[in-house]
Amino acid sequence: MTKRPLNVWIVDDDHSVRWVLEKALKQADMETRSFERAEHLLDALADGQPDVLITDVRMPGMSGIALLERLQGSCPDLPIIVITAHSDLENAVAAYKGGAFEYLPKPFDIDEAVELVHKAARLNGHDEAQLEAPGSVASMIGQAPAMQEVFRSIGRLAGSSMTVLITGESGTGKELVARALHDHSPRANKPFVALNTSAIASELLESELFGHEKGAFTGADARRIGRFEQANGGTLFLDEIGDMSPGLQTRLLRVLAESEFYRVGGQTAIKVDVRVIAATNQDLARAVKESRFREDLYHRLNVIRINTPPLRQRREDIPLLLQHYLAEAGQELGAPAKSMDAEALDALQAFSWPGNVRQLVNAARRLTVTAPGGVITAADIPGDLGGTESPQRGAREWTRVLAAWAEGQIKTSDQPLLDTALPEFEKTLIETAMARTNGHRQEAAKLLGWGRNTLARKMKALHLD
Repeated sequence: MTKRPLNVWIVDDDHSVRWVLEKALKQADMETRSFERAEHLLDALADGQPDVLITDVRMPGMSGIALLERLQGSCPDLPIIVITAHSDLENAVAAYKGGAFEYLPKPFDIDEAVELVHKAARLNGHDEAQLEAPGSVASMIGQAPAMQEVFRSIGRLAGSSMTVLITGESGTGKELVARALHDHSPRANKPFVALNTSAIASELLESELFGHEKGAFTGADARRIGRFEQANGGTLFLDEIGDMSPGLQTRLLRVLAESEFYRVGGQTAIKVDVRVIAATNQDLARAVKESRFREDLYHRLNVIRINTPPLRQRREDIPLLLQHYLAEAGQELGAPAKSMDAEALDALQAFSWPGNVRQLVNAARRLTVTAPGGVITAADIPGDLGGTESPQRGAREWTRVLAAWAEGQIKTSDQPLLDTALPEFEKTLIETAMARTNGHRQEAAKLLGWGRNTLARKMKALHLD
């Protein structure tokens, strides 16, 4: 049977925002319909409703917040993603209190927006097979031993509903691991709900997790179902768990121990069957010792631990990852996938990748757009990715030159290498520092890590006065 594509409606008075969202969602095989004003959308609801709605907050006429209030009555189950500015905390709070599924801060990442739509649709009961987002579980690629251990851990946990703690640096794919654990568990046909606890203001997180009753606080004009209830029968993924406040840690511990909770302002206990998978880039054991994280909660979460390795520890996977994501980027742009020459690949393999796989994915997209030819060369690699102007690449070139000079000295001179090299080395560094500081000796000495007197003495000895 052919799956019906998702139908996403967009309300925003900014034509460029509507155009970007429409293009991205259509590339993800979704149908879209756009409106310039909230009033126009309300009129269109007479003929049907979308699977997911994206709305701006500030618009002429009816605001996005007012639209949320209207839709609470007429379309209570419609997932709504609210776009607002980072600094607009008041509107962000109002959006959550008004029942928004999620809020997307400006300027937003288009891939994040598409993924939010997928998540919203999944929670609204749509078929997972239709909604699998590009770059999710299938993008867990790796032949390195460290990644193979991750795959083995997922395999060993297939068929289990045990609590898992995923550790690793930002960008290493912790949510992908969580998603794979869900998809290979008995809960695979139930909701997978992901929540980055550090991305939500602490005063909103309790309501986000547990929901609230109408009238629970100022602005709570309708009942809100929290993430625990949304994930009932399935999996709740709590990212950046180490940033959770002590009060919420206590509530979370109680839910894990008793499988029940109260909505904010509620009087009735809500029973749930939820598998919790938590993730953090922090050292929770240290946080426990420093009294920043509850020890009992730590032991409750740390039943099984999976560590996602940083990309610098699995450099052998970089060519495979680049090939995959360059192909994906080409497909997104409707163009042939670009390849890389050996020197360009060497530069990227030598790069430290502080943002890990997430940074590599973005680099593949960036190079697909910026590299002029079908083959990416070393000249196409920007400095911030280890290109020619980067410190890393400069260091590699310098050491190669130094090695060649040393070989030449050994063949042509009887003088000890250090006796010849050190004066020239210091002279070059001093001249560079003096040029950098326009001849200011105090500043040059600071750059070199010397005192002013030391610099003066060395300049005299090297005849640089």
